[in-house]
Amino acid sequence: MDVNDILSRLTDQPLAELMAEADAVRAKTKGDGVFLRGIVEFSNRCVRNCLYCGLRRANTRITRYRMSPDEVVAAAVRTAGLGVGTVVLQSGDDLDYKAADIARIISRIKEQADVKITLSLGERPFPDYELWREHGADRYLMKHETADPVLYDRLHPGKHLSERLAALRYLQELGYEIGSGFIVGLPGQTARTLAADIALVRELGVDMCGSGPFLPQADTPLSAAPAGDEETTLRVLALLRLACPRANLPATTALASLDPEKGQLLALLAGANVIMPNFTPSACREHYRIYDHKEAVGLKSATAVIRQAGRTLTIDGGLKKPCVIRQRGFACTSGSSDAATWANPRLSTP
Repeated sequence: MDVNDILSRLTDQPLAELMAEADAVRAKTKGDGVFLRGIVEFSNRCVRNCLYCGLRRANTRITRYRMSPDEVVAAAVRTAGLGVGTVVLQSGDDLDYKAADIARIISRIKEQADVKITLSLGERPFPDYELWREHGADRYLMKHETADPVLYDRLHPGKHLSERLAALRYLQELGYEIGSGFIVGLPGQTARTLAADIALVRELGVDMCGSGPFLPQADTPLSAAPAGDEETTLRVLALLRLACPRANLPATTALASLDPEKGQLLALLAGANVIMPNFTPSACREHYRIYDHKEAVGLKSATAVIRQAGRTLTIDGGLKKPCVIRQRGFACTSGSSDAATWANPRLSTP
């Protein structure tokens, strides 16, 4: 599919037909398993000023927090102890959280738990990415947000899409499995922009892509903008599955927030195979306010919707591909193996 093909299907193909086609591809390429990726949001401090994000530097109404290294390690190990195969350490672009401290956090988690670590820490100096990979980080999640460079510059003051893409490609060179993604329904976005987003994700060859609806946050310049709509979000998700058959695609928390009753269920029926429950300590969770009215997706609700969709819980049994960074002198932190369905009573939440 080229951009024009994607655009035509995005705007013209009946939704039910598109979802059924995507679900069939998902079943063939990914099976019926759904991965759980547990999020720990350890800092809401950010040096960026993105127009849509409640963590933006200029937002003085938010209560800022930064978990200590001990607190981050404890939260991650606790998450792994519940049977979650991947822990996602997420923060704003908090450049005051030193790279060496994060490296030690990664090492300590790896020492205490058999778990994959995904980092989602925004744009950092390239040596930071190298250091974290050396200490055992497996994946890096950094959304490109929009494939339109003009719109990107407008929404991200002082930043450029080319910088974002350069970082993603460098992370790939280091041997990380990379995740990207974009927002559906951004002010100024068009259907052609969304088609270009899907084409860009395929070009990058990402291992994971999150595409959730735009949801406004009250303390941002886009507070009065309308939210993205569910149908377009599902169309985009289905086309991502068709364009990138082997990618891991989450049923996003943003979609669950837009439609708490059935958003994630519909996403699972449109090609998704990942859910990302939140394990941030409750004292911090309410302050990680990228958008308003964020749904509390936890282990119980995640397992319930997986069952409702007729799917099975799956643990991450290993990385998709072998280590490719030996030439840089780094130690490969885990071998490659297929994911296996895991019948773990700890995940059998009633």
